[in-house]
Amino acid sequence: MKIGFIGLGNMGAPMAANLVKAGHEVTGFDVAGITVDGVAAVASAAEAATGQDAVITMLPNGDILRSVYTEIVPAGDKGAVFIDCSTVDVDSARAAHAMAADKGLLSVDAPVSGGVGGAAAGTLTFMAGGSAEAFARAAPLFEIMGRKAVHCGDAGAGQSAKICNNMLLGISMIGACEAFALAEKLGLSAQSLFDVVSTSSGSCWSVNTYCPVPGVGPESPADNGYKPGFAADLMLKDLKLSQQAAASVMAKTPMGARAAELYAEFVEGDGKGRDFSAMIEQLK
Repeated sequence: MKIGFIGLGNMGAPMAANLVKAGHEVTGFDVAGITVDGVAAVASAAEAATGQDAVITMLPNGDILRSVYTEIVPAGDKGAVFIDCSTVDVDSARAAHAMAADKGLLSVDAPVSGGVGGAAAGTLTFMAGGSAEAFARAAPLFEIMGRKAVHCGDAGAGQSAKICNNMLLGISMIGACEAFALAEKLGLSAQSLFDVVSTSSGSCWSVNTYCPVPGVGPESPADNGYKPGFAADLMLKDLKLSQQAAASVMAKTPMGARAAELYAEFVEGDGKGRDFSAMIEQLK
């Protein structure tokens, strides 16, 4: 396929590289001038979107997504599939779908889980929203860039799934950090608590796979000075999106709201640029 890729940052660059390795012809644009081996660089987003079978975007926020879609949708070929892998607010995702539909383009909102490591390894999970036809067109590319793709529903459903998942993740990581911090003050070793929690009712991904304490469980950012696999400021972004969505539908999410407050305090302190599991240091 001929693919345009817009947004070649920490996530977009390895995703585009994997498409090249799979034999696709990829044209790329990034506002910061980032280039990727094997990806033909062009001077604008519109140029990257012109004459492509698929156009993939990986952008920082909803406002930028809307702006970029205003530029690239008129350049898209009718019948092309536009795939947005950014994590943005649901309203912006739906606005992007509407713009694409007005031009006769297929579109999918497909935020990802798996971080930079998953992008490099091609093991991301895609949470997709859009028509069945659009998802079917995008699926072969998801198979290259990721390990799993779930069609969650119509326009915006991918973003809805992503923010619900990450709200739960933010809450569960705080709970894991609190438990290990309390155990330390009670004189209980982190290893003992891990051995109990990982095989009993407190079991969760934040403990079993991504333990916030170094030297316990599988290797995690805690074992690397909390160098981010998933940065605290990105978790804060997703928690804010969850609260924006909750307000729009009048949903009660008191734990999600408190998690957003705690991560805001952490990021405004010394948490910016650190892994979100480094929250344990603040709680200690």
